[in-house]
Amino acid sequence: MHIQQAKKQIKNAIVAYNTKDKYGRYKIPVSKQRPVFLVGAPGIGKTAIMEQIAQELNLGFVSYSMTHHTRQSALGLPFIVQKKFGEDIYSASEYTMSEILASVYDEMEKTGKKEGILFLDEINCVSETLAPSMLQFLQYKTFGRHKVPEGWIVVTAGNPPEFNDSVREFDIAMLDRLKKIEVEPDFEIWKEFALQTNVHPVILSYLSIKTQYFYRITTTIDGKSFVTARAWDDLSQMISLYEENELIVDFDLISQYIQDEQIAKDFSNYYDLYAKYKSDYQVEKILLGKENLEIIDRARNAKLDERLSLISLLLSSIEEDTKHILILEQAIRQIIPELKGEIEEYAMFIDSRIAFYKKECQKTDTQEHIDIYYEMVNLYELLLPIVQKENSYDSIKVQLQMELMELKVLDKEIQKKLENVFVFFEKSFGSGQEMLILVSELTVRPSCSKYIYSHGCSKYYQYNKQLLFEDKKNDLLDRIDALNLLEFEKED
Repeated sequence: MHIQQAKKQIKNAIVAYNTKDKYGRYKIPVSKQRPVFLVGAPGIGKTAIMEQIAQELNLGFVSYSMTHHTRQSALGLPFIVQKKFGEDIYSASEYTMSEILASVYDEMEKTGKKEGILFLDEINCVSETLAPSMLQFLQYKTFGRHKVPEGWIVVTAGNPPEFNDSVREFDIAMLDRLKKIEVEPDFEIWKEFALQTNVHPVILSYLSIKTQYFYRITTTIDGKSFVTARAWDDLSQMISLYEENELIVDFDLISQYIQDEQIAKDFSNYYDLYAKYKSDYQVEKILLGKENLEIIDRARNAKLDERLSLISLLLSSIEEDTKHILILEQAIRQIIPELKGEIEEYAMFIDSRIAFYKKECQKTDTQEHIDIYYEMVNLYELLLPIVQKENSYDSIKVQLQMELMELKVLDKEIQKKLENVFVFFEKSFGSGQEMLILVSELTVRPSCSKYIYSHGCSKYYQYNKQLLFEDKKNDLLDRIDALNLLEFEKED
């Protein structure tokens, strides 16, 4: 199965394990809660989906790689205690709490969450001295004399033997205590993750054309060559930072992540070509509706690979704009109710909110929330000197109305860009497969689809007559007029 199917199976198992009876007892006793054993090639996203599950179910999360653990670090260190048996006193060995279980209790203390996930990666690579103890742990959830706290579900993961020389084959006794789930790489599923996490558009464009290079491991006379989902994700971040700092992205950088020389060279050539397309097609002019006939003719006569690259270039710009306006809107939506209450000293209140949201930026792992909190801090910092001069809600209202006017201008610009892209496609390709790809991509890209749903786009609806996209979104979004964010505009 692919990684999202595996995620659903694991999530369902955790929900089932955490089900309690009317007396508050877990319906499946701890000894019967089979740990999940997630098996898949390296870099496929096993750890990532476990973090997502913990967030979605509001559970604590502790992750450990078992490759570096010895028997002592996993089970705890021995110490001597005096015990009385009958009339006699004897010296006996006991064990300190293991590092792993101590981390679980630390997480409970830090987050206040009594239920969680203990994720043990590379479980089939444990040392020879630790292996016998793992059987007891998987059945009874104990390391030495110390138990995993009730409500903490054990999930394990490992690589198949062909990917890791350190893998120990589990025997039937071990496997019979696990829920084994095997995962295969799947580009279309990874693409959903990539779009949500802002993987660089050049990588998405390249892999959409050459899907066979998404994940590959081969053995040659020189050793193993490989490229994984993790490698593409990590390379994406580095490309973005290189571009931000005006550093050269070349084969030398790419080959550090894409450890298959053929694919690294191919992608390096494509990266250069992608940059050339952006310049040759004058993407900004297309978005502004100022393209010339020469550009239209080139697009019309281009090969499919070039057309797909052009679609990616146009959509990456639209996506950046829609993401920006959605974040600004959400920031204003969250600020308004905070400021509408009965507040005696606005400056003191706003100063406290700035400090609060700065801390939230540090605490959250979700980039979308970080971006929203960052914009809320910016808005509050904009309002602070205003209320220091005039401690009134009216002064706040005037400034927020100005922010809204800027949003309206930005919205008109985005609406025009979307229309210009559709018009360019009509002139270049008509209503053929390129138009279908454009509409499909707008649908699957989170910020684009959310923006179109709340703000509208007549050309989109014209070419997406079935509106399956809207049906899928009805249960996720309230249809709102995104331009009338501030109800207080209508107040006296």
